[in-house]
Amino acid sequence: MRVISGKTRVCALIGDPIEHTLSPIIQNAAFQYLGLDYVYVAFNVRAEHLGEAVLGIKRLGVYGLNVTMPHKINIIKYLDELNEEAMRVGSVNTVLNRDGRLIGYTTDGVGALKALKYAGIDPSSKKIVILGAGGASRSISFKLAEYAGELVILNRTVGRAEELANNIREIFGGSVNVRAGELTDERLRIELEGADILINATSVGMRPNENETPVKRCLLHKDLVIFDIVYDPLETRLLREARLIGAKTIDGLWMLIHQGAESFKIWTGMEAPVEVMREAALKRIGEVEA
Repeated sequence: MRVISGKTRVCALIGDPIEHTLSPIIQNAAFQYLGLDYVYVAFNVRAEHLGEAVLGIKRLGVYGLNVTMPHKINIIKYLDELNEEAMRVGSVNTVLNRDGRLIGYTTDGVGALKALKYAGIDPSSKKIVILGAGGASRSISFKLAEYAGELVILNRTVGRAEELANNIREIFGGSVNVRAGELTDERLRIELEGADILINATSVGMRPNENETPVKRCLLHKDLVIFDIVYDPLETRLLREARLIGAKTIDGLWMLIHQGAESFKIWTGMEAPVEVMREAALKRIGEVEA
């Protein structure tokens, strides 16, 4: 049995809701596998209590933090410092408590990039269509803008997509081809016809709304790589319908694992055991024998 003592370092996740999260499973599996005296827990924090929660984290000496919806952008004003990428992106999903100073990072973008590469997909010079303009989409869009030949950001509220595209242009200048548009069936039909990679960075299709999909099956094609960052359920309706037409799919658990591995490295200075983390998550959701 694992022993938790007064020396154990505490890491945590904050979000609302967090009941579905697999982060405690994957992080505790990594800590235990490497014999580290850390423990990871999850706290449901409502938006109106975020400032108090962050102050409590600082006062209690919580060592590391993951941040999920809806706090990835709003938490920034409560932090002491941001690393360069988090500052550029304007979104934080990881915090390190360094001697009472809370430092914000974003690992969503690199997590998505590594998930693609782990699946054998090189995003270089590809046309990538990203759905959504929230915190996760910001990190993914900024990271993939470094590689994509063409980046298209579609969102129901088109103003947010345009703002994100403008932010990317401000950073990369003319070296990146990025466009924004409204997330409609007609725009999807036009953009997906010549696209190489589609990334759903919205929560559409997440349990309990697993029968929803952001893209109609008739708009998909078999030459499209389809990556859904939703991991509950593991195979969303979008991924299931993509698989049925012969398209390559990447589930959201891969991004969760890889962004979690980057957070793990920030907190511990060590490389995370990625396969151990995924196996632990799959056991929890019943995809393999426990």
